Amino acid sequence: MTSKPPHRVSKVPRHGVARVISKLGLGSRTRAAEWVREGRVRVNGVVVHNAELPVRQGLDRIDIDGRESAPPATRIALMLNKPRGLVTTTKDERGRATVYSCFADAALPWLAPIGRLDKASEGLLLFSNDPVWAAHITDPSSGPAKTYHAQIDRLPDAALLADLEHGVMSRGERLRARSARCLRGGEKYAWLEIVLDEGRNRQIRRLLEALDVSVLRLVRVAIGSLPLGELAKGRWRMLTRKEMDSLFNGRRIPS
Repeated sequence: MTSKPPHRVSKVPRHGVARVISKLGLGSRTRAAEWVREGRVRVNGVVVHNAELPVRQGLDRIDIDGRESAPPATRIALMLNKPRGLVTTTKDERGRATVYSCFADAALPWLAPIGRLDKASEGLLLFSNDPVWAAHITDPSSGPAKTYHAQIDRLPDAALLADLEHGVMSRGERLRARSARCLRGGEKYAWLEIVLDEGRNRQIRRLLEALDVSVLRLVRVAIGSLPLGELAKGRWRMLTRKEMDSLFNGRRIPS
């Protein structure tokens, strides 16, 4: 009689407890780390003080202030027209104004930014308390394309547009645009429309810099089928469920 091989339990990846709290949509990673340092977090009944302590999301019990952590029951997302000069973070160590100043007078639950826009960039920025939906938006293999309008310090020719789509090497990374076209030009300056499949750090600025082109303004005008539209600078609005589903490849977000 042959014995059956032992049943193997699939491995669940471990992440730092502060990161897991953030992924659950309960607070920023920085804020979660503060809770850990203050002794407000227990893992499997034991108080922890190390924000990087590896835990298994969904298997290890994480309590904050004596209450078991769980993802928010209601998914919400909002869009902000980010003004120039704000940094995309919850708390800046250098004391700079952040995007959360736009929500100062709003009674909102914790919402994490989905991707980033650098300090000098403007336009459409999404926030949500749903880490699953957020991960889909930022996934370069399945997420929606991002559309930008860039004002540059020269008039583009066909060669420049071709180079943007072909791509360049920058700091060991190959950067390219899905598409690039000239929207309008004047005597010295022009506006380009650039569409990206992915959102690497300062990708458009680095891409144009590698081609000896300076960016004067950079505005994200759409994410997938969701346009910035007429939303005023510094203002925000909630997304409808239909809009959230449309960004999830047109499929209904799983419950």
